[in-house]
Amino acid sequence: MEFHQGRLLDHVHLRVADVERSKRFYRAVLETLGLGITYEFEGAFAADELFVDKADDYVTRVHLAFQAADHDAVRRFHEAALANGGTDNGAPGERPYHPGYYAAFALDPDGNNIEAVHHGPATRSAASVVITTQ
Repeated sequence: MEFHQGRLLDHVHLRVADVERSKRFYRAVLETLGLGITYEFEGAFAADELFVDKADDYVTRVHLAFQAADHDAVRRFHEAALANGGTDNGAPGERPYHPGYYAAFALDPDGNNIEAVHHGPATRSAASVVITTQ
């Protein structure tokens, strides 16, 4: 089976009640996955395609699934989420979605359902997509 990723979404935008609280949460969980915040400015931050800013009228409610390199990364993600303002929404473990689907879920401080998932052994054609603007 072959999957092509990196073609559908340009970005995901979360609107949050407290940017600093969300930044602490996302910095902690992304670090467990070998990622980090890539851009910060007053009232907002980004991590690759994820953009987060202060809600002026409503906060979002979405489900985001981050890719994890292995089961240990999924477990570290879940621990970091709970230690940094998240709420348990599914402990690390196998899921029935397909063979090898290992995931954990947490609600972020604004109630977004955040997941880290490892789909089992796989080979990537590239570590990331590089885009150069002109």
